Amino acid sequence: MIITRRAFTGGLAAAGLVTASESFAQEAPPADWNSYYGPETEDHGKVYRSTNFARIDGKWRRQLVKYTSTEPQGTVVVDTRDHHLYVIFENQTALRYGVGVGREGFQWFGRATIDRRALWPNWTPPPEMLKRRPDLPRYMVGGPDNPMGARALYLYRDGRDTGYRLHGTNEPWSIGSDGSSGCIRMLTEDVMDLYQRCPIGTKVLVLKHLGSPDAT
Repeated sequence: MIITRRAFTGGLAAAGLVTASESFAQEAPPADWNSYYGPETEDHGKVYRSTNFARIDGKWRRQLVKYTSTEPQGTVVVDTRDHHLYVIFENQTALRYGVGVGREGFQWFGRATIDRRALWPNWTPPPEMLKRRPDLPRYMVGGPDNPMGARALYLYRDGRDTGYRLHGTNEPWSIGSDGSSGCIRMLTEDVMDLYQRCPIGTKVLVLKHLGSPDAT
């Protein structure tokens, strides 16, 4: 099944997401948006279009890198300035992913834990988002058209939901940009990989700037 740009935007319109929910990038998709997708594949009963990694800039592709950090092994560190997420490994290395982050005024920084995880999560826009965008659906079942993507890792602090998540995206061109309402978005295959590496209780540190003293 080949999805045309008309069909793609038409599907968003049917969901009330023509210009996309605020979990999507606010700007229009690039003219060559279709080149970002690969073949259809299936995951837990959901059929979605895979990512064409040949179209993704190398700096946003998942890779093992040298990374110096005082955080314990297994911690997730998000650098919002450089649009990278790291899972700390041993021997000063980390697995690095490219991410999209919150636009100015919607960013969140600090420490949290992953206290909830979901496969193909449902999406309920928070009340403050609905005030800004009353056209959004009040509830959206999980699936390939859902702005939460294939997986969601929910960030909690002191046992309370922060409202922020690490989640997938069906707009792969948005990786490396500031376009969300504060959540950290990842390529479909990357968020699936991260999900497997991050059990409940995983520590997360979202940095304002790498090494800045006020980041914690």
